[in-house]
Parts: sequence; C-alpha cells; structure tokens
Amino acid sequence: FVPSSPFLLQTDEFPNPYMAPGNFTQVTDFILTGVSDLPELQIPLFFVFLLIYGLTVAGNLGIITLTSVDSQLQTPMYFFLRHLAIINLGDSTVIAPKMLINFLVKKKTTSYYECATQLGGFLFFIVAEVLTLAVMAYDRYVAICNPLLYMVVVSPQICLLLVSLTYLYGFSTGIVVSYCIFSLSYCSSNVINHFFCDIVPLLTLSCSDTYLPETIVFISAATNLVLSLIIVVVSYFNIVLSILRMRSSEGRKKAFSTCASHMMAVTVFYGTLLFMYLQPQTNYSLDTDKIASVFYTLVIPMLNPMIYSLRNKDVKAALQRFLTNSCY
Repeated sequence: FVPSSPFLLQTDEFPNPYMAPGNFTQVTDFILTGVSDLPELQIPLFFVFLLIYGLTVAGNLGIITLTSVDSQLQTPMYFFLRHLAIINLGDSTVIAPKMLINFLVKKKTTSYYECATQLGGFLFFIVAEVLTLAVMAYDRYVAICNPLLYMVVVSPQICLLLVSLTYLYGFSTGIVVSYCIFSLSYCSSNVINHFFCDIVPLLTLSCSDTYLPETIVFISAATNLVLSLIIVVVSYFNIVLSILRMRSSEGRKKAFSTCASHMMAVTVFYGTLLFMYLQPQTNYSLDTDKIASVFYTLVIPMLNPMIYSLRNKDVKAALQRFLTNSCY
C-alpha cells in the first residue's frame, strides 16, 4: 500500500482546522468525520452501535459454533451459512471497533496504513459476501430442482473449492482496488466525510486524475453485483417454478421453508446495494451513502444470524441440543 506519489496537503487555500501546518505537508493520517459531528450525539450513538456490534458478534459466533459442532448441520447449506457468518463477523469487525473508539475521542484520526488496511479488509469481506450469497442461491437451486444429484453436484470438495475461490477473489479485489485508491495524491484536505475509509469519500479528496481508479472500481463493482444478482435471480426463478409444479402442498411448504431465510437475507442485502448504485446522480450525497453503509456493514451482519435462526427449525433444534448438552 505504498503510494506512488506523495500525498500533499495545501493549507494556504483551504482553511481547515484539521490541516497540518505549512504550505505542503505529506499526509500521514486522515480525519474521519463519523456518523454525526454533533457532540451531544456521540455517547448515545456509541451505545447504540456497541449494542449492534455486540449482537453481531454473539449471533455470528453462535451460527459458526452450531454449524461446526452439531452433527445434523453438516450439510452444504450450513457449510455456506457458516462461512457467511464468518464474513459478516469480519466485515463488521473491520468497521465497528474503530468507529466506536472515534465516538469517544475528539480528534478522529486514522493513520495512512490503517486507512488502507481498513479499506482492503472491507472490500475483501463485502465482495466475499456478494459471492457467498450467490453460491448459497445456487446451492438451494440444486437442492430443490435436482435433489437426486445434490450430493454429487455440491460435494464437500466442490463446497471447499467454491468457498476458497470466493475468499481468493475477495482478497485480490481488496488488494487491487486499495492500491488504486492509495496510489493517488491528496492535496486539498485529509478529512474523510465518512465513518470509515470508503472508496467514494477518498476519491473526492484526491487532486490526481481519478479516471483510472474510478473505471476499475466501476467495472469491479458492476461485474460483481450484476453477475451475482443474475445467479441469484435465475436460481430463485427456477426454484419458484419447481415449487409451483409440486402437487403436494406439504412438499411446497417444505421446499419454500428451506430457502425462505436465504431469500429474505438476499432481498435485504441486494436491496441496500441497489439503492446505493441505482439512485440518480443528482440525488446522491455522502450523507445518504453513510446511512446505506451503516446498514450493509453493521445492521445486515447483525440481522443475518437472526434471520437464519429464528426462521430455521434445524438451527433452533441445534441450539436447543447445544444448550442441553452444555447444561449436562
């Protein structure tokens, strides 16, 4: 993450209380404005997001534990669910601890390398989540539409390969995009109008030509979102057709129950992303981006364990067995 050109900060043209002294100063840190700059909201927001992060950690660790130790949850569906929980836990952990600290301090600084690492980690987990949701949709498609071939098509080796490719692609995306963003020069301000180091707020600070980074970001985001969304839509379109063809109402109910939780999680996640990327350019603002970012980096990772546990009889039964065995 070493920049290809020095980051400069001009203090004579941009009156900014956070700017370093001197006409040209190499930037070694950034300032995060946070969710809100109102002093009276810092402590209440700290406790709100501390609760959200606490529930996220507890819920996702619970899913990881249950799907690891319970013998009846050793299926491809719960294998992918375990890795979704790992990704959700990682995504929120990249963002939340620093965010919580900044609620309690006056100067919300983050070092250059810390900012680059946070952006890379965020991209890694968010791309991995997009791909994992697509893989889970394909898993449900095979289970409902081709049940006789299920254990062949989604074998343990195939599951491990799909998850490994998901992590590898997410890691490579995080490295490439982060390098593109942090190879730019910054000379007007080091104040990031966000609660974490995100792509758009960093690009708005740059005084370099951002055409190449913006093009790479656009191609990467569009490719990941469109391809994964196509897989999800096609998979569930075929699932719905298969369910409607079933003669037994009990069979339709059972088939629908196996994918209802995932459909809800996919709808919430992709709904948030589409809201961000499809809103008109004239209506776009960084404040709107902040609200959407809170939702898909902190709220959705908290909601996913609830969605998959409260609406899933197998997970609830596994939790009961786990608590019973723990007591004895």
